[in-house]
Amino acid sequence: MWKSFVVALLFVTPALAQEQATAYEALRVVGTQFGRGALNHLVSITGVGGNPQPEKWKITLDDPRAPGRVREVEVADGRIASEGTPSRSIAGSTEGAMINTRRLNLDSNGAYAVASHTAEKSHARFATASYTLRTDERGEPIWIVTLANKSSRPVGTIYIGASGGTVRRTEGMFAGATMEDVETTGEDRDNRGGIIGSTKARIKHAFHRTQEEARGMFERVKRSFSDFINRD
Repeated sequence: MWKSFVVALLFVTPALAQEQATAYEALRVVGTQFGRGALNHLVSITGVGGNPQPEKWKITLDDPRAPGRVREVEVADGRIASEGTPSRSIAGSTEGAMINTRRLNLDSNGAYAVASHTAEKSHARFATASYTLRTDERGEPIWIVTLANKSSRPVGTIYIGASGGTVRRTEGMFAGATMEDVETTGEDRDNRGGIIGSTKARIKHAFHRTQEEARGMFERVKRSFSDFINRD
């Protein structure tokens, strides 16, 4: 129940609901330090153990001058805390993995609102949220929000489109239902019947309803990165 209260605070008093910087605010720090052009080379941004936002963000940039063409910048307390190469190498080339920031319409606080609502509808209790923003297999930006309990054990992961706010799929919730599960219909599935069939139908219905509610929530929390970074 208290998670619903947190989500409500995001809409009413965002300054009170979160003291830590959002992903957009961390990217603004990078743009100020290295120039706006650096944001055109964004590969990923991650934050761990947010309550609801993390204390620091790790931002990975494509940089031809850096070893392996990758630079990792850590932002904390509104400043660059560290800079260097990632502790783990990135498999393959960063070409095609860079995020088109003009397609970003969901900041990390908005991703939290959608993920928290999804978890509540799945009856998943959690204490913290960890975030990753990267591109999917189609080159579209996607938020991956992993929720953990008080013992830091994962309770579920939600994949949210960062352009349109669609809940793409979940892990540990709704039996792993995906967009394909919801959209796939047919006489063969409709006629399965029995306990298994009815259980799957309930899972699909719950996922579909939550997804629809998430779309409505996205309309309230969506935030264009282009508008954010270009404002005075």
